[in-house]
Amino acid sequence: MNAAAITSAPQEILLAEPRGFCAGVDRAIEIVERALQKFGAPIYVRHEIVHNTYVVNDLKAKGAIFIEALDDVPAGATLIFSAHGVSRAVQEEAAARGFQIFDATCPLVTKVHVEVAKLHKEGYEFIMIGHKGHPEVEGTMGQLESGIHLVEDVADVARVQPAQTELLAVVTQTTLSVDDAAEIAAAIKLRFPNARQPKQQDICYATQNRQDAVKVMSPQVDVLIVVGSPTSSNSNRLAELARKLGTESYMVDSADELQALWFEGRQRVGLTAGASAPEILVQQVIDRIKALGAVSVRKMAGIEETVKFPLPKGLKLID
Repeated sequence: MNAAAITSAPQEILLAEPRGFCAGVDRAIEIVERALQKFGAPIYVRHEIVHNTYVVNDLKAKGAIFIEALDDVPAGATLIFSAHGVSRAVQEEAAARGFQIFDATCPLVTKVHVEVAKLHKEGYEFIMIGHKGHPEVEGTMGQLESGIHLVEDVADVARVQPAQTELLAVVTQTTLSVDDAAEIAAAIKLRFPNARQPKQQDICYATQNRQDAVKVMSPQVDVLIVVGSPTSSNSNRLAELARKLGTESYMVDSADELQALWFEGRQRVGLTAGASAPEILVQQVIDRIKALGAVSVRKMAGIEETVKFPLPKGLKLID
């Protein structure tokens, strides 16, 4: 390696804290693994259990079969709902078919579902802030047959037409950009001053914490790498946030996707991971950047997450 190459290589990797798996993802993966151990393969999972290629492939190798349509699940099989949640129609159809069901929906998503059901009984309509087609959005909107309206941006707020505005409540997808969601919520409040805001912020603690860490990290680094799959909403938001803050940012599904060009002339590399990305992928990215010349790894100070969610009944392993 010549001297010019050495001087242009990254010198330090700054690791975000917190990063990677959240409590809801940990729980969802453990539900699938315990079901496989207790009942044997195959175990059927509706939709990717979490949006990460490595995790899904690992569980496939252990005997999980990922499906979208319940027609693909044989009678008497064990079925797991993904961490993103499902509509009432899917829940009812699965129950009617007699599957053994375990629900891996993140409890923070379930909290939104419960709030929607409760307020619906009181006569509320809903405006949901979220991304069209995302399984979590489909699951939350599918809690009701009607009366829930999706807005993806401020422009949508001007177009939405609820049947009435006296009883109107706002809910959000849990993995959004905190700042974007706040901007859209403000537009809703401007147009519908009486709209009920969520009692607690619907955006989950892990999404918030990872975005806050990127806000702190971005001014300190020359380039930011986000480990996450293209389908992962919260991972995409991390990369977008860094760019909004003026930091060059790339999202990778694995270390193989890293390009040496990204690091030329960049002294300090920031590294974080979405809530569905396992730490093994982060370590592989570190190894690859070290191979390009980085000589040190430093962990940022940050919030230590201690949240843990209980598993569903019926998944205690046989001793």
